[in-house]
Amino acid sequence: MNDLLTHPDLLIALVAYAIVTSITPGPNNLMLMASGANFGLRRTVPHMLGVTIGQGAMTAILGLGVAAAFHAWPPGLVILKLVSTGYMLWLAWKIAHAAAPGEGRAAGRPLTFLQAAGFQWVNPKAVAMSLTALALYAGDGGLAAVAGVVAVFAVVNLPSISLWAAAGQGLRHWLADPVRLTWFNRAMAAGLVASLWPVLRM
Repeated sequence: MNDLLTHPDLLIALVAYAIVTSITPGPNNLMLMASGANFGLRRTVPHMLGVTIGQGAMTAILGLGVAAAFHAWPPGLVILKLVSTGYMLWLAWKIAHAAAPGEGRAAGRPLTFLQAAGFQWVNPKAVAMSLTALALYAGDGGLAAVAGVVAVFAVVNLPSISLWAAAGQGLRHWLADPVRLTWFNRAMAAGLVASLWPVLRM
């Protein structure tokens, strides 16, 4: 039986864990803030939905057996870490150069739904969030237990990450100055690179 249904204290703990991990700074939230500032909240909605649905899908897939495969073949996690690091460094470069010199608006376009969903698989924080939640709160590891973890994250994640995109949107007027926008994007890129540090230390 699903421990989340039979132990309300466990459910409350999972909700708290989901809120804290979803709302704290990380690759997703820094990218959403940058997207909100550069493209506005409306154009960032597909990115937000991709994060939430992609995170849920990844958690479900990990819960249904992929996590066990990583444990059985540790080099798989090393490869994932290397791919993740390379991709996130590339994204940081793209964010740092999002504002064209001398322009007060961003060049390019925000991440699409599919790009954001796929990014979860190379986002070290997202992978760690899913694996930890499954290990601590999925109980017997059955389908109902995994579905419970996925459901909690689905409910909590979107409102949490939306705050970051909205914060970026709120800065758009202040960032109309090209110099401010350039330095803001560079700061977001630096934050994205810094978020890799805990992963690289593992």
